[in-house]
Amino acid sequence: MGSESRRALSISNVIECTIVQRINRFVVEVEIKGASYRASMNNTGRLEQFLIAGKGAFCIRHQKPGKTDFRLFAIEDGEQAAIIDTRLQMQAFEKALEMQIIPWLEGFRMVSRDARLGTSRIDYLLQSDGERIYLEVKSAVLRDGNYAMYPDCPTARGRRHIYELTDYVRAGGRAIVLFIAALPEVNAFKPYRDGDAELCDLLIKANEVGVEVRSMCMTYFHDDTSIRLCDLDLSVNLG
Repeated sequence: MGSESRRALSISNVIECTIVQRINRFVVEVEIKGASYRASMNNTGRLEQFLIAGKGAFCIRHQKPGKTDFRLFAIEDGEQAAIIDTRLQMQAFEKALEMQIIPWLEGFRMVSRDARLGTSRIDYLLQSDGERIYLEVKSAVLRDGNYAMYPDCPTARGRRHIYELTDYVRAGGRAIVLFIAALPEVNAFKPYRDGDAELCDLLIKANEVGVEVRSMCMTYFHDDTSIRLCDLDLSVNLG
């Protein structure tokens, strides 16, 4: 994987830490050189495979510390690390889009972020020669062997996005749901029915209507503090 991967982002001033416990939805207690600190986290999933006491992780110090001193962005998973920070996942996707290396988005450029569609905000509106695509990104950091999965808990917001994209495609538009498999050594994506069975059913129906379901893989390489794109067209198994 390492020889075939492509660097998307370099992360500066990375600090190694150890998970102590999750304090709440957005704060994790970490240990750095024997001292305890509070680190922020923007991934609201359960992350039960990663937020385990004693697990190695990676933080960035906040420029202006407040209620938290650090930002937790990756957690060790095998030889490399899973990227749990959704903002970094999206920055890596945007870099790949800018570099024009995503085979199923050839020629498309970003028009806007947080584009309104119905009652929702969709992550991206893309365009190429007058054709427009609404693209919603979901973070798939739940592992089942070599599969990346989503979601790891019920998500009303995720269901609403799929509803909106399905209606848009029914009306003649084009839409994509992209699952970012931010895990090392995965070779496919599949929905996690135990996380949200209703969402899984909606996703299958959306795909039947014409909503494209895509996945790409990226990983944090802690030896050179980089986020690398490992597979830009990861296999999808909707079951």
